[in-house]
Amino acid sequence: MTDAPVLKHQNIARTLAGEIRAGRLKRGSRLPGEHALAARFSVSRNTIRSALTELSREGLISTHSGKGSFVTFDGRLLDDGLGWARALADQGVATETRLLRLERVDDPGLAERLGLESSSFFAVDRVRTLTDGPAVSLERSRIPGVDGLLDLPARGLIEGSLTATLASVGLYADHGDEWVSAGPLETADAEELGRRPGEWFLRTRRVSWTAAGDLVEHVESLLDPARFQLHLRFGASS
Repeated sequence: MTDAPVLKHQNIARTLAGEIRAGRLKRGSRLPGEHALAARFSVSRNTIRSALTELSREGLISTHSGKGSFVTFDGRLLDDGLGWARALADQGVATETRLLRLERVDDPGLAERLGLESSSFFAVDRVRTLTDGPAVSLERSRIPGVDGLLDLPARGLIEGSLTATLASVGLYADHGDEWVSAGPLETADAEELGRRPGEWFLRTRRVSWTAAGDLVEHVESLLDPARFQLHLRFGASS
């Protein structure tokens, strides 16, 4: 089965999205008009309208009749060291979290991949939404079934925070690894997020460990690229 061809408006949307995320088009700035964009990309105005619709669906722009399209992506980096809710709140973004699953599970495959003797984990699956807005992340966490967490399904997370719950039993992330890719949402994930199947989301897998080498969390996330971005540093510090 061959991949579906990328349509003209999708290519244009990706180009403009890249310019927005790179900061070439700042938050609040007005995009060039349809005539100018049509001339730039050598396409019809209908194709441009379809591209703008894609950008709007991704939360990157807002289009107002008679006024044009304006960048809504804020481009701010988020530090998830204290958890996504805290990171977003520090940027003035209010969110709400809906718990989908909190139960003990047995996952020998994950234990083998992580080099753990015990295959007992707690599954903590959550959808995070903007207050009165769309879902921006789907997070599926697996945390160790250690003393102090054995009654977790019965008592729930501390103040709804997984980070605080882990900290309460001395599990602080000291180091780890994270892998990032991107792709279209599958139907089941789109339903959980209340988004359209095929929308592009960041996909991350993160494993964090304590300084002593104990597992803190294994989490697979789907992140709205309009709200999350990857920032890497490399090379010697100055």
